[in-house]
Amino acid sequence: MQIDDCAVVYSAKYRCVQLARARGIQHTHGMKTNTLASAALPLFALFWIVGSSASGETAEPAPGAAAHYAGDKLTLPENYREWVYLSAGFDMSYSAPATPDHHMFDNVFVEPGAYKAFLASGTWPDKTMLVLEIRGAAGKGSINQHGNYQDTEVLGVEVHVKDTARFEGGWAFFSFDSGKQATMIAHDHDCYSCHQAHAAVDTTFVQFYPTLLPLAKAKGTLSRSYQP
Repeated sequence: MQIDDCAVVYSAKYRCVQLARARGIQHTHGMKTNTLASAALPLFALFWIVGSSASGETAEPAPGAAAHYAGDKLTLPENYREWVYLSAGFDMSYSAPATPDHHMFDNVFVEPGAYKAFLASGTWPDKTMLVLEIRGAAGKGSINQHGNYQDTEVLGVEVHVKDTARFEGGWAFFSFDSGKQATMIAHDHDCYSCHQAHAAVDTTFVQFYPTLLPLAKAKGTLSRSYQP
């Protein structure tokens, strides 16, 4: 698989198989290689707190819905657009610049209880899920004469899930096509190594979430490998 350091990611922000398809990149072995105009972005979050706090007390679960599985397939949360809206990107790419044949927005959502957990600790609790939604960009419509706005077409959805008991390394990516269920993207895909090497907090691209990055800095939870 010929891919730059993190040309295709999960997640937003993070992106993998389906989102690479949405960007119209030719691919081999399930991942795109040519015309890396718009590579994958970071993903993002359904959360709740488990385990122990620094004081040794068990934390209460944050409110929110659990991740639902049917065998090895994850079910896409139907209400993720009601979660906290973290950020949006426009034509983001982790590879060398190229001339895109179309424009796209990416939107990242996180479950409210998990968001509150991050505000308190500066990191994500177990059972975190981030949802990355890719939409087409329109330029001409109604009264708009300049710039771009988000189209109604959803080009892809990706979910980044933290479950330390279920997944190797604690995290997994799921790329949704037109269905409501998706199988986990294999750990040998570059989205995992890219997030491990470049993510600001716990393999997530918090560096692209403007309200969370200053908080992570203040709480000292930035990854050692993170480079601004």
